[in-house]
Amino acid sequence: MALPREYTNQACSMVRALEIVGERWTLLIVRDAVFGVRRFSDFVEHLGIPRAVLTERLEFLIGEGVLERVPGPGKRSEYELTTKGRGLWPVIRALSAWGDEHYAPGGRRRVFVHAGCEGEVAQSGTCRHCGEEVTLAETVMTPGPGLTPPSPEDGQVSAVLARPRPLLQPVH
Repeated sequence: MALPREYTNQACSMVRALEIVGERWTLLIVRDAVFGVRRFSDFVEHLGIPRAVLTERLEFLIGEGVLERVPGPGKRSEYELTTKGRGLWPVIRALSAWGDEHYAPGGRRRVFVHAGCEGEVAQSGTCRHCGEEVTLAETVMTPGPGLTPPSPEDGQVSAVLARPRPLLQPVH
């Protein structure tokens, strides 16, 4: 039995946010969009998400203004985070840090650094080296000690995401 998407009898901003991003795949889709995944086939490859579920989630996120469909190469469409969607970056960063702290015995899988000075970005979003607030566009994702090198079975997207790269930069 599927759970309802709405939380009836709850009047709270967190409840409304969960109605948008609380579904199992949603934050992973947003995370991948932050990492530069933009094509439907790349989301499927990297996440292992069923195509029907991805279609439904992408349409829902477009309807909520978190993603927008933009022209891609040829006749393909791609998916890009809106300003509203990029606003979820602190949530993604915080959940990643929490997961690293409690569930990453080999160490962090990814380390986020400030492109301006190469200092590490703290969970608060400030650079540990220069103290500046680091925007999403100024953040570079680098492999951490817990990131195992991708195997050929992992696919092209995993290989690209295992190398240092600016966030939001398309993987293709």
